[in-house]
Amino acid sequence: MNRRILIATAALIASAAPAFAHLNPAEHGSFAAGFSHPLFGLDHILVMVAVGLWAAQIGGRALVVVPAAFVAMMAAGFALAVAGVGLPFVEPAILASVVALGLLVAMAVRLDTAASAAIVGVFALFHGHAHGGELGSAGALAFSVGFILATAALHVAGIGLGIALQRLSGGGLLARVLGGLTALAGAALIFS
Repeated sequence: MNRRILIATAALIASAAPAFAHLNPAEHGSFAAGFSHPLFGLDHILVMVAVGLWAAQIGGRALVVVPAAFVAMMAAGFALAVAGVGLPFVEPAILASVVALGLLVAMAVRLDTAASAAIVGVFALFHGHAHGGELGSAGALAFSVGFILATAALHVAGIGLGIALQRLSGGGLLARVLGGLTALAGAALIFS
């Protein structure tokens, strides 16, 4: 079972194609476009899976609270953008989230659940704002439901991967390595 989760998650990550992440919102403001959006952008996949990995490292209530905080704040950021409320430094914050969350996993930082939820929530606000800013008002509800469900699925994949990696490597060394690789990938995205 654990190997299946690991293989499925690796296949999902390997299938990322950033060129398809940002469809023309006027033409694609639909549930399908919203659902596919997080699945075809490397920055999205890295952050969403990292949130799940970190929640798995923390354990307990964090398995639910940390991803739920991300999803809730992402939805809030989306609503702000659709309402026309600006947010500064959206793209830099998104890229910083890849590096920061990768480092949190790599260092196996164990904060209490509320602090962890607050950290991912801040990053999620920027991710949601970017989604809403790209979309405008074209199909906002259907698009948002799609990207919220896809984001939650990536969090679940990250949690499953984190639990599987903890079992495979005893102390979670493999998850920490994956976190380090996530941070490196985020740094590469910054300079690309």
